[in-house]
Amino acid sequence: QVQLVESGGGLVQAGGSLRLSCAASGRTFNNLHMGWFRQAPGTEREFVASISRSGDGTYYKTSVKGRFTISRDNAKNTLYLQMNSLKPEDTAVYYCAARMATILKYDYWGQGTQVTVSS
Repeated sequence: QVQLVESGGGLVQAGGSLRLSCAASGRTFNNLHMGWFRQAPGTEREFVASISRSGDGTYYKTSVKGRFTISRDNAKNTLYLQMNSLKPEDTAVYYCAARMATILKYDYWGQGTQVTVSS
C-alpha cells in the first residue's frame, strides 16, 4: 500500500510562487513514477507534470512549461512541485499521484491541496 500526503498549498497573488510537497510512505519510493494533477471547479482532473523514478525524465502540461518544475528526493521519499509566475487559471486542487514503473496508469492518489491564485 502507498500513502501520499500533499502539503504546501495556499493563497498567493498572481505572479507569486508556491512549492508543493508530497510525502510518500508504505512502499519503496524509488520504484514509483510520480505525477502532479489538478482539478479546478467544474472541470475534469488534468495532468500537470510527471517525473521518472530516477528524476531524469520530466514531462509538463504545455501551459505550465517554463513556470513549474517537478522534482523528487528519493532519500526523503518526497515529491515536489515548484510553481512560479502563478496565474489565476492555475487555481485548483492539486493532487500527488504514483504508479508502478511498468504500469502507465496512476493507481495511488493523495488527498489534494488547494492552490488559489488571486488577480
